[in-house]
Amino acid sequence: MNVEDLGSETTRAEFLGLTPEDEALIAIRLALHRKLKEARARSGLTQTALAASIGSSQSRIAKAEAGDPAVSFELLIRATIASGATADEIGQAITSGNSKPNRRNSRRKTLALA
Repeated sequence: MNVEDLGSETTRAEFLGLTPEDEALIAIRLALHRKLKEARARSGLTQTALAASIGSSQSRIAKAEAGDPAVSFELLIRATIASGATADEIGQAITSGNSKPNRRNSRRKTLALA
């Protein structure tokens, strides 16, 4: 069975059993990996040069850009900064990545209004 078989009422997050916190972390991680790719491309750095500048490896940078969950948030942020992104840009990426409404709070508000 896959999520498309469940009907329009069930979301992917519900199918996977994700909490709102899980969803937020995934969205933030994806936003950071997109920001890293964008910043590195803008800077003209190769993955190898970026890795050398932060004491990492090219393969770790490739995994970070691919959104590999094994890559730490620290490495994502360190590499993004070394690529020339500002703290404000990283903050905006995090904020945009976490822009989904919190389902748990939405349900509470609905129940409170009933």
